[in-house]
Amino acid sequence: MPAASPRPRARRHRRRPPARAPRPIDANRGATYAALDLGTNNCRLLIAEAEANGGFRVVDSFSRIVRLGEGLAVSGALGEAACARALAALKVCAAKVAARRPRRARGVATEACRRAGNGGDFLGRVAVETGLAFETISPAEEARLTLLGCAPLLDSRYPFALVFDIGGGSTELMWVAQSPSAPPCLLGVESLPLGVVTLAETEGPGALGGADYDALVERLGRGLAAFDAAHGVAERAAQGEVFVLGTSGTMTTLGGVYLDLPFYDRSRVDGLTMEAARASAIGRRLAAMTPAERARLPCVGAERADLVALGCAVLEAICRRWPVARLRAADRGIREGLLLEMIAADAAAGSRAPSAHDTDSRAP
Repeated sequence: MPAASPRPRARRHRRRPPARAPRPIDANRGATYAALDLGTNNCRLLIAEAEANGGFRVVDSFSRIVRLGEGLAVSGALGEAACARALAALKVCAAKVAARRPRRARGVATEACRRAGNGGDFLGRVAVETGLAFETISPAEEARLTLLGCAPLLDSRYPFALVFDIGGGSTELMWVAQSPSAPPCLLGVESLPLGVVTLAETEGPGALGGADYDALVERLGRGLAAFDAAHGVAERAAQGEVFVLGTSGTMTTLGGVYLDLPFYDRSRVDGLTMEAARASAIGRRLAAMTPAERARLPCVGAERADLVALGCAVLEAICRRWPVARLRAADRGIREGLLLEMIAADAAAGSRAPSAHDTDSRAP
């Protein structure tokens, strides 16, 4: 039989792409935004210009360790010395914000102001003395903003992500569903009273090695059990389905030591993937040092010397409960989430948004 003639190819018609309206986000390009994060340990500011793709370019920043939550675990209130340190830092922030005259600014306070009986009074004092308006946000809102800020560093090839933030007054755990075709979805949040400032007050600032370190890690690990049971994290991690990302001073400090940097370099630490076993070993080594020995390390310094060991213990508890081969460090979080949200809100509005002096802008 003669060979059958090939079937004619169906003629392809090129479909014209649908017309799209100009992206309103382009109207934001060059507009300036300010985000302030007042935590238990740090006061941080980020000022950035919006870019056409919905991102931003940082034009100014400020960070200072103020230990606002110092003594809070015992007294239940913010102490006058701590408030004075925070106010001094916030006055620097206010001057920077005033100089840039942002379209929008937003300031948020977290665990210290949530827990302190005089937290609201202190923020009222901040408004009077600096012109900066702050709102105390819930742990759920804190986690949502942190995830928004850290999302670019997640690896969506994993179906789940565990994101944690070891703060001064608490540690936030976030359980996240991931997909290459959709933004990360926050499935569960827990805020644990495991902050480095509060732990330093209960455990002391000295060397913490051997059996003492293991006992602390074991105690901290018990606090993770309920979150694990609620979401089945350990089972997923054992199956290789969990990407782990940590954002905190502990993680960035550990990243600098991990790389043996002569000075801290955000460009090298933000997004750094570390072997979990080696990171844990470095944490144990840091914990066994005296504060004076830690202070001599260039990426630790005197201000963090008594805190990093406790943060490493929290990290070790996380790694033992949910063992993975690698974890990533993030030098970003709430401030970046605030900026992205403000930029997106203006883009959605399709206008130039309120001026920096409107009541909802939070700018002075």
